[in-house]
Amino acid sequence: MEKVPMLDLKREFDYMKDDIRTAIEGCLEHQKWILGPEVAELEKRIAAYLGVGHCIGCSSGTDALVLSLRAMAIKLKGKEYFDKEDGIITTPFTFTATGDAILRAGATPVFVDIDPHTYNIDPVRIRECLSHSTNVIGIVPVHLYGYPCSMDEIMTLARTYGLFVVEDVAQAFGAEWRGSKLGSLGDAGCFSFFPSKNLGGFGDGGMVATNDDTTAQTIRMLTKHGGKDKYNVEHIGYNARLDTLQAAILLAKLKHLDTFNERRRHLARLYSAALAQTEAVVVPRSNGDGTHVYHQYTIRTLGGTRDALKEYLAAKGIDSMVYYAVPLHEMATFEKSCTVFGDLRETSAAAREVLSLPMEPLFSDREIAHTAESIKNFYSSHAGSIPAIELPPSASRHTQGV
Repeated sequence: MEKVPMLDLKREFDYMKDDIRTAIEGCLEHQKWILGPEVAELEKRIAAYLGVGHCIGCSSGTDALVLSLRAMAIKLKGKEYFDKEDGIITTPFTFTATGDAILRAGATPVFVDIDPHTYNIDPVRIRECLSHSTNVIGIVPVHLYGYPCSMDEIMTLARTYGLFVVEDVAQAFGAEWRGSKLGSLGDAGCFSFFPSKNLGGFGDGGMVATNDDTTAQTIRMLTKHGGKDKYNVEHIGYNARLDTLQAAILLAKLKHLDTFNERRRHLARLYSAALAQTEAVVVPRSNGDGTHVYHQYTIRTLGGTRDALKEYLAAKGIDSMVYYAVPLHEMATFEKSCTVFGDLRETSAAAREVLSLPMEPLFSDREIAHTAESIKNFYSSHAGSIPAIELPPSASRHTQGV
């Protein structure tokens, strides 16, 4: 039985192990484990890659969000934290870190529904929410699965209503919106270097990108206990630095990022072409304005077939994952500490129907074909037991991913 994992980090290591070992050996030689030269070099190179003025390394993608939101509170309100009455709009269809960071910064998450095409936050729903609310101070758009949110509309709304925008780019390193790298469009962009990410380290790590000098200075202080140095502490800070070893490894991997992202797009095209005529499957959509980097290749499974398909693939040795089965507003952490705008019906439907398939830039075309063929075999063998399928009004079954 041919096994296909969700991703294969060992395969990636074997591909670039000489570069990684050289990077690690360099750290062993200079022994500067905290804020060593590799950290500053990584910040410099990623700032140039994104086209921003500043990048600040930190301890995780979650901390990148917290640090950025804290910096917004300090800059805009002149205080360490937001007030509970301050609302920050975001999506409920994401990893818990996004909403958690808003709470940790003192504000209240305001959940609005998603676009069923992209699973990203819907600007139409943001506009409706803003027309009914006067306490919203910012927006945290999440570029889910590696696909950009509709940033033109979001930034226009932000300017109209005087809101800050902090991008959650944890799943979309290298993706673009109309030629601009994600993370460069808002007041700050937050990245994760968790090992499974498109640019991942050998442990936790993160980064904040910004074009604002004051924001950059504040975030840098917050990563080091809130001060410019140990005796000049201005803010309530954290020990949230990116360590030297992770920076060295990330530098070694950075030069492969664009090649790997292009390979992800190639594999996604193979998936989409193979599954385009499968009636119960909706493949990812790309509308031409954004460049997808396919952190996940996520299909929509119609007719209540998701869990049965997942079990079938597992029996064939093919991994799959659900991102995300429980939206944030249904979690105990947020039930009493968030605001929900509207019925979130698209979010609820996506949570029931999405399934992420194996995606690894070093997979062979054959591994993708095998996975897609297994999905088609499942639906052909269960044709008689699948209920009549009705597409969501705004979804298209045969849209090609890009």
